[in-house]
Amino acid sequence: MSEKIAIYPGSFDPPTNGHLDILARALNLFDHIIIAVTESEHKKSLFTVEERVKMLHTVTSGMQHVTVDSFKGLLVRYVKEKKASAIIRGLRAISDFEYEFQMALMNRHLGLKETASIETVYLMPSENFTYLSSSLVKEVVRLGGDIDSFVPESIAIELKKKLKYA
Repeated sequence: MSEKIAIYPGSFDPPTNGHLDILARALNLFDHIIIAVTESEHKKSLFTVEERVKMLHTVTSGMQHVTVDSFKGLLVRYVKEKKASAIIRGLRAISDFEYEFQMALMNRHLGLKETASIETVYLMPSENFTYLSSSLVKEVVRLGGDIDSFVPESIAIELKKKLKYA
């Protein structure tokens, strides 16, 4: 039987405990997860792709069956290249659903042209993280708030350095 590989794409700017919660849940369903960092065209990133990949390497270093990578271009092409069968997405609230639904349908449509069907698997984070987003974490840091329960310590250090609160 072949290994079940899933891609967990996102900007991860920065990675949060919510992202790690989704990752842990996905590892219960798939043999291998590739965290795929991408540059978002419609978001101004605080960290470079390389910095985000490095942070994710740090916070996942003790996890088996996890690879961190980056990509450009169409996600479905990346999924095909990595021989993955699924895309992992986190759903925090109903407000996420419409966008995620549109993206899943587009990926499915494009995927049929590129390769066999690609499934999108939605996972809900722990209720402790349903309100958590990278944007919100950055805003809390900018305002001098405590983010220790939102991100791993190494991420908090990088955020404070980048935003000059260290």
